[in-house]
Amino acid sequence: MGTFAGILTTSKLTTYRLEKLEEKVEKHNNVIERTFILEGKMTEVQHDIVDLKGVKK
Repeated sequence: MGTFAGILTTSKLTTYRLEKLEEKVEKHNNVIERTFILEGKMTEVQHDIVDLKGVKK
C-alpha cells in the first residue's frame, strides 16, 4: 500500500510540474511572437523616418 501511495504522489507531482513548465513555455513563446511583431513594426517606422527626413542610407 505504501508503494502505491508513493507512486500516486510522484505521479501527481510530475503532472503538476509539467503543467507549470507548459505555462512557462507558453509565456516564453508569447514573448517571442510579440518581439517578432515589434521588430517588424520598428522596420516600418525606420522606413517612415527615412522617408520623412528624405535621407537615403
